[in-house]
Amino acid sequence: MFDNICKFIAETFSTDLATWLLGTPVELTELSPKELSLEPIRADALILLQSDEVVLHLEFQTQPDASIPFRMADYRLRVYRRFPQKRMRQVVIYLTETKSEEVYKNTFNIDGLHHEFTVIRLWEQPTEVFLGTPGLLPFAVLSNTNNQTNTLQAVADEINNISDRRMQSNLAASTAVLAGLVLKQDVIQRLLRKDMMRESVIYQLIKTEGLEEGRQAGREEGKQEGKQEGSQEKAEQIALNLLAEGMTIAAIARITGLSEEVVQQLQQQQGDS
Repeated sequence: MFDNICKFIAETFSTDLATWLLGTPVELTELSPKELSLEPIRADALILLQSDEVVLHLEFQTQPDASIPFRMADYRLRVYRRFPQKRMRQVVIYLTETKSEEVYKNTFNIDGLHHEFTVIRLWEQPTEVFLGTPGLLPFAVLSNTNNQTNTLQAVADEINNISDRRMQSNLAASTAVLAGLVLKQDVIQRLLRKDMMRESVIYQLIKTEGLEEGRQAGREEGKQEGKQEGSQEKAEQIALNLLAEGMTIAAIARITGLSEEVVQQLQQQQGDS
């Protein structure tokens, strides 16, 4: 779930993330791992965005991962093979506080090869970095704050002042999911309006994942067929909403679990209507 939420934020608010991580509000579009001519390593954690001059490689992590340094070096070489003229910025963002030494590792070293990348531990970042920029608001409650509840209230106030209803609902739902890493649900529900979140594609995704869990249980109980159909229909509805948001077919396929062919068919149906 957290991988999908972070991917949604990165791809929907890529300019905001570029301003934060690259220092300039450059327009970024998705770079599919398929363009690198190799199968991705842990595709669920991989976010690749690009402009004409730069590739931004992001990985959001809730747990320490010893394989991160190798993955960073591996993808740096993959991107260089495909786009030798482009500079590359690689950032690993750890969401939840830990004492593990793995979250402090920012190099990969073997004989004859040294590679460096950036690591951001959100719990060390000033809260002010994330306030005032819509695409960064969901991360504020995970930052270096003395009072996470008050920070969530400040985020909720900023979200309520956003005039774009769709953006407002998507940010509220994304914030609610990430806030669940550090706050109890009753606090989150008290501060973030549920009626607003219901309009979000993120809220629908949460419901779909719940249906999927129910479908798995239903398989064990001999109830697979009905739950599977319901899950498929909900996933297709989410895909249609994400198409309306302007997200790419590949990104929608990753988020919903549908094949790219199915998403393309939905796009065609949407165009015909």
